[in-house]
Amino acid sequence: MNELHLETSPYLLQHANNPVHWKAWNENSLTIAKKENKLILISIGYSACHWCHVMEQESFENEEVANVMNAHFINIKIDREERPDIDAVYMKAVQVMTGQGGWPMNVVALPDGKPIWGGTYFRKNDWINSLEKLQEIYSQNPETILDYAQKLHEGLQSLSIVPINDSESSFDFEILEKLIEKWQKSFDWEFGGMARAPKFMMPTNYEFLLRYGYQTNNKNILEFVDLTLTKMAYGGLFDTIDGGFSRYSVDMKWHVPHFEKMLYDNGQLVSLYANAYKLTSNKHYKEVIEKTLTFIEKEWLTSEGSFYSALDADSLNSDNHLEEGAFYVWTKPELQAILHEDLELFSLVFNVNEFGFWEHDNYVLIQNQSLEAIAKQNNMAIATLEQKKKSWENLLYTAREKRSKPRLDDKCLTSWNAMMLKGFVEAYKALGNSNYLEIGLQNAQFICKNVWSSEGNLFRTYKNGTRGGAEQSVAKATINGYLEDYAHVIQAFITLYEVTLDEKWLQNAKQLTDYCFDFFYDEKAQFFSFTSKKD
Repeated sequence: MNELHLETSPYLLQHANNPVHWKAWNENSLTIAKKENKLILISIGYSACHWCHVMEQESFENEEVANVMNAHFINIKIDREERPDIDAVYMKAVQVMTGQGGWPMNVVALPDGKPIWGGTYFRKNDWINSLEKLQEIYSQNPETILDYAQKLHEGLQSLSIVPINDSESSFDFEILEKLIEKWQKSFDWEFGGMARAPKFMMPTNYEFLLRYGYQTNNKNILEFVDLTLTKMAYGGLFDTIDGGFSRYSVDMKWHVPHFEKMLYDNGQLVSLYANAYKLTSNKHYKEVIEKTLTFIEKEWLTSEGSFYSALDADSLNSDNHLEEGAFYVWTKPELQAILHEDLELFSLVFNVNEFGFWEHDNYVLIQNQSLEAIAKQNNMAIATLEQKKKSWENLLYTAREKRSKPRLDDKCLTSWNAMMLKGFVEAYKALGNSNYLEIGLQNAQFICKNVWSSEGNLFRTYKNGTRGGAEQSVAKATINGYLEDYAHVIQAFITLYEVTLDEKWLQNAKQLTDYCFDFFYDEKAQFFSFTSKKD
């Protein structure tokens, strides 16, 4: 084992048995780099990331690669979800150096942490060649690298400067209308969302457009939001069998995702669909809310009232090898064996055809028209088709539960928990299901009890249980919270007050807001920092 076996992050623990001598990001690791005058290799990812797993299998589990890394570098692994502050610094550097970003993110830095080179995913031979070349330059011609590092550092610092605007700011509705007019040029009127791939949901965009369309009575905008929410819910991106959304789709039609399910996406999307349901009473939206919250409660809700973070994109296939999407996809023979004479009608609903085909004989279930339209085409009563769809989904769920499930990221992140808490409360507002409010209250109490310290600060992460499968008990709340943790908890507590009228939640929100002014607000620069003054 390397030093990562001492950590609590599931992502870091995944790398604990790599032959690479990984260290965690801490004072000791950085001190060793300076003392030994070694370049630091910083590798950042997260547990549900498909390409992170690919690079681990190809490079970090390989002895030849490990020998190069161990000989010349201080190797540090970081979970971007635990340390978004560090991720942001090096992501900005990679984007400046390469013009793009993503995960896994790999950066080589000087012993003092200044970045000199980086990128995202690398194939094994490219990775070895690049590292050997960097080490050669550093040992033979260090002034070249030192000079470049300083210039890059100065450039990154200049990008980070936020100038103080002393002029009087004015904002009126005409400005907003012009922005919307420009934004509409990017709309995809066939499948919803923005006209590009990959396609991310960006729930806050549609929350805004929904509100704007309603307040201005703009039918065009409301139709676009409805199109987007309908197409996202048709499948592929949305798991129609068991609920929950994947992070994004790689194509234009919301069809093939990378299959990882993240808590923060689902929390925000439940709020979005709940608000859309309040406006439209669209029963498809209600189905999405109910399926997703059933999934969250079943798979991610803990006995303490917290929520886990994610499910992996990869799972074991029938050959016992990790494969992207193996848990979620279907072959035609598999479907035939389960559905029998219903396969033909099922194929019309879920496109077991060219539209729904992915790769390697696999289909990703997706609708492209409403049940009403399909029922009409087949001279069926809509109620009959709706009942058949429920029956099919139950059959497939039973069959799928026999497969090897994707790996679980069982850490609890404060801001993500708050997003999901808000989602449950918004769903309660929309549907009136008291169980949703009860779960929201449980989570709020968990936050108050476990990640809000007596000194007034929130913690970022919480992990209960044992460390790395060992008998040693782990520290429960770790890493000081970031501004996003406070912002989302404050918002969630205000939402909770709106439905309970219990002033405790309003007072808690006020207390956390006061803390933000004390520890995050820069009076001189007039903005809030992402990290606390304590850090």
